[in-house]
Amino acid sequence: MDMQPRPLALNPATLNGLSENLIVSHHANNYTGAVKRLGAIRQQLTQLDWPSAPVFTVNGLKREELIAANSAWLHELYFDSLGGDGALPDSGLTVALARDFGSTDRWRAEFTALAKAMGGGSGWALLSWSNRESRLITHWSADHTHLLAGATPILALDMYEHAYHMDFGAKAASY
Repeated sequence: MDMQPRPLALNPATLNGLSENLIVSHHANNYTGAVKRLGAIRQQLTQLDWPSAPVFTVNGLKREELIAANSAWLHELYFDSLGGDGALPDSGLTVALARDFGSTDRWRAEFTALAKAMGGGSGWALLSWSNRESRLITHWSADHTHLLAGATPILALDMYEHAYHMDFGAKAASY
């Protein structure tokens, strides 16, 4: 399967707070690598003789497919949300954040604390819509595989070291 990475929607040179070098490297290496890996895995799956394939092969390919797909799609969400002035627009999202977290400031504090708590580790800080609870929630995802069942991520902050190390070293909280 020929899967193509999406181009950056913004000019990384105009982004405040993160260097152009970091964004370009992150997009070219981590995101593009995940898209290519997903395409290669799916190609292997199309050629697999399912009835005779060893269970460890099926297990490994399906696990790696999940990791690569979530890595690609969470990176797309991450890159799509970069830019702006940091202020939340007056919108339905602002109303929902206030409803589900008490205020947008309280949501921002919770989301920031979640991200900082992951510093030095690996994973994603996510704002998601929980279909089961009919509300917005924050949660973390490790190894590109742990997402809340029935939830749809709407904001993703990459807390893997590759997302900040070039600019901030080991200081994840500064990111």
